[in-house]
Amino acid sequence: MAIAAQTPDILGERQSGQDVRTQNVVACQAVANIVKSSLGPVGLDKMLVDDIGDVTITNDGATILKMLEVEHPAAKVLVELAELQDREVGDGTTSVVIIAAELLKRANDLVRNKIHPTSIISGYRLAMREACKYVEEKLSMKVEKLGKDSLVNCAKTSMSSKLIAGDSDFFANLVVDAVQAVKMTNARGEIKYPIKSINILKAHGKSARDSCLLNGYALNTGRAAQGMPMRVAPARIACLDFNLQKTKMQLGVQVLVTDPRELERIRQREADMTKERIEKLLKAGANVVLTTKGIDDMALKYFVEAGAIAVRRVRKEDMRHVAKATGATLVSTFADMEGEETFDSSLLGQAEEVVEERIADDDVIMIKGTKTTSAVSLILRGANDYMLDEMERALHDALCIVKRTLESNTVVAGGGAVEAALSVHLEYLATTLGSREQLAIAEFAESLLIIPKVLAVNAAKDATELAAKLRAYHHTAQTKADKKHLSSMGLDLSKGTIRNNLEAGVIEPAMSKIKIIQFATEAAITILRIDDMIKLVKDETQNEEE
Repeated sequence: MAIAAQTPDILGERQSGQDVRTQNVVACQAVANIVKSSLGPVGLDKMLVDDIGDVTITNDGATILKMLEVEHPAAKVLVELAELQDREVGDGTTSVVIIAAELLKRANDLVRNKIHPTSIISGYRLAMREACKYVEEKLSMKVEKLGKDSLVNCAKTSMSSKLIAGDSDFFANLVVDAVQAVKMTNARGEIKYPIKSINILKAHGKSARDSCLLNGYALNTGRAAQGMPMRVAPARIACLDFNLQKTKMQLGVQVLVTDPRELERIRQREADMTKERIEKLLKAGANVVLTTKGIDDMALKYFVEAGAIAVRRVRKEDMRHVAKATGATLVSTFADMEGEETFDSSLLGQAEEVVEERIADDDVIMIKGTKTTSAVSLILRGANDYMLDEMERALHDALCIVKRTLESNTVVAGGGAVEAALSVHLEYLATTLGSREQLAIAEFAESLLIIPKVLAVNAAKDATELAAKLRAYHHTAQTKADKKHLSSMGLDLSKGTIRNNLEAGVIEPAMSKIKIIQFATEAAITILRIDDMIKLVKDETQNEEE
């Protein structure tokens, strides 16, 4: 393609060398500048309005970038980077984008000063490995037998920049209880916390502090008919993925009837088929029937008579979680190998009870005491949709962070402490190297300082002074053996001073920091390797010939 682009008759434009690099860096800086002001406990929110006028108010980096329509290919790398961080860790999406953009900017300056990109890339890689090793060996603390306090502190740190920061004590406890409630041991004997089993329901009204944790999986729908019982215990649950409605012939099927009496029998048979299916379900012992599709009135009558609860139009995602939690099998057809319709009781899931409860103005079905994994539901209350959506995003981040802390068992101090310590360490490392990578590693060390600086700027504090103080503390911690405890010094943004963030309870899982450094470096390297961009223009003449 590159060769073709050089021939004069090809349609398209080619940019190469420094032009492309500068353009890529500018595009990435623009993306980072958008999320920069939302970092930290005093970060500001963004209001995003899409093309149909839907409003989203958030300061979650991944959400902001997902909603932007990014045209530039290099800037798209940063958007994907934020999504990757969201998937892998769940939090730290803003930090990862800011660090990647800063690494790029500094790398671009080095290239301008006649240092080859390959040298910079190998320097960055070396710095990344060294930084991750240093975090694991020197900065991370084992949280012995993880007391609930440190988990609550991790959740509070994650929420500190969000809308619910004012009630972070209350929500952090909710989050920790929820994650610990879904604890399970998998087949290999590892303890896992599947936070997918935590269902988050949003209900208008009351204040945020009226949110609560319910023991059981809540479905955001009520019973299909009023005559059904409110409570069934013990529950045997059937999960279906088809209509329980009067069977209709498929489109395009023609039935030629010569005798009008046959017509009535066809109608009767159509009604009986649904009745037989329901009888099979009830005979197998099902007393709760959930379906993703509809149930018509005739079918409801049979459930009411049998004293069973039927729920229609259940979301596919909810259905999967219920099936997993109760040990049920999601059935999409009753047909067996012989072409007969059967339903075996082994396909049913079990739970201690299924009840309908009223929350705000909505009825919800609660499935309690599930058989295989325990499931819990967080009911969020709040004034309006924007607030509830942002609360949900904040809780998602906090849930992920608590899960990572429990599974990895190590934490580091927050508030710029890790970045400052790494900056000092890598700068020292750079001076010991006699190779070309020295400059790249020194720039990598400088880049990491962007986090404490942005934190300070967002808090309306003097960034240069605070960053200098912070580095002085970490230099002392790394050079004097008796001052090791200073390595957890970080920023206190409400007072604009330096404090020991481990003691202050500002902590994050070590894994989050390591992933941020790895992903940001990889993204920066990916974009730095580009030195040629060829944009092909669609050839109009071909279309006309066709």
